[in-house]
Amino acid sequence: MRRRERPPAWGCVPCPRSELRLDLVLRCGQAFRWRERGAGCWRGVLAGRVWTLRQAEERLWFAVRGEEEEEEEEQQEEEEGGGGSRPGPGPGPGASRSVAGTLRSGGEAQRLLRDYFQLRVGLAALYRGWAAADPHFRDVAPAFPGVRVLRQDPVECLFSFLCTSNNHLARITAMIEHLCQAFGRRLCQLDGEPYHAFPTLQALAGADVECRLRELGFGYRARFVSQSAQAVLRQFGPEGLHQLRSMPYPEARRLLCTLPGVGAKVADCVCLMALDKAEAVPVDTHVWQIARRDYGQQLGSGAKSLTRRVHTELGDFFRRLWGPYAGWAQAVLFCADLKQFRQVPSPGVRTRRDQAPSAAALPRCRLSPALEAAPGDSGTLCTEAAPASGAPAVELHSGARRKRACGEKGPFRGQLAAPSPLPPCRRRCRRGAAPGYTSPAPQGVL
Repeated sequence: MRRRERPPAWGCVPCPRSELRLDLVLRCGQAFRWRERGAGCWRGVLAGRVWTLRQAEERLWFAVRGEEEEEEEEQQEEEEGGGGSRPGPGPGPGASRSVAGTLRSGGEAQRLLRDYFQLRVGLAALYRGWAAADPHFRDVAPAFPGVRVLRQDPVECLFSFLCTSNNHLARITAMIEHLCQAFGRRLCQLDGEPYHAFPTLQALAGADVECRLRELGFGYRARFVSQSAQAVLRQFGPEGLHQLRSMPYPEARRLLCTLPGVGAKVADCVCLMALDKAEAVPVDTHVWQIARRDYGQQLGSGAKSLTRRVHTELGDFFRRLWGPYAGWAQAVLFCADLKQFRQVPSPGVRTRRDQAPSAAALPRCRLSPALEAAPGDSGTLCTEAAPASGAPAVELHSGARRKRACGEKGPFRGQLAAPSPLPPCRRRCRRGAAPGYTSPAPQGVL
């Protein structure tokens, strides 16, 4: 019997736009796996469930498709088909279980969203404090309200930012999606697109990971991903990165910098966005330019490049200026300086204050047999393989005269079903240089 569609249940969390702007937070380079599926409609995977988010002036609306809901619909279908009774205008045989499941998961869904967006932190009060201490922030911030820092899974955050070195946003997004397709657990298929969990440490520490990642076009980053996964398991254990949340910021940062491929900037990104270190200030060439242009900071005794000393001095300067949430303030100015946001920022979709979005916004999500066989298992953040909305269509090293970059190979042709190609590198490697991409420091990666 064909499964009958049931409108999704929408829930909401009180959250004004001054506290959260989805169109800014999900596009500024903190996370790479959310997609805007239509105007103002964002879709991703959190805690093993597919989420659709929409924002009103005072509320954050969400709808969730999870395995519990799918199992309940299967039970309802069996009872309706076996009993031979036609459902009347009132609740059907499975309605009580469905409503109960929705109520049971409603509080948990709200808790997950509050934790992910760190809604316990009052952003408006922080803005006022930063504006009082910093005239430049006071001039910039009114056009960029609601920019807050996400609280991500430490493993996903670490290995995502390992892919950002000498890279640009479109290619980072494609690389992480290919990583999940190759090594992550398949969750479900939605609108013809597969959803995969982020790979586990054990999956990334396999013997063939580096080779497969090089075939996927990761270049020299393939070695860092493989070796860092092995090092985390060896030094910290499967849950070791979560334990860093209870450590002081300098110690957590020092331990992260011992991992292969992890420098000061990547370590600070993980500390800020996954380990609850709000004082961490990720510094790259883009932030260095902001410091020199807008604050007149010529740090590092006239250094020509972003040395570890410059990184430390810039972080200390911003911590003295902005206080214990300095990393959050830096995220606002970083977002304001991105080319895509330099014009008047998009206000997003306006929804009536207390009206839930249309049920048609959430399509069907069919679980894979493997996931149905393990109902208690849950994944981390992931989403479909389709490129971000508005991203240009690109091909990997296309054209007769285009040479393949050093250390780069075509897409993996093993178990993956024709993955979308990675965006090309922007500059060819010079002979003798380290393999990989040498494009300028990207914008849009915090």
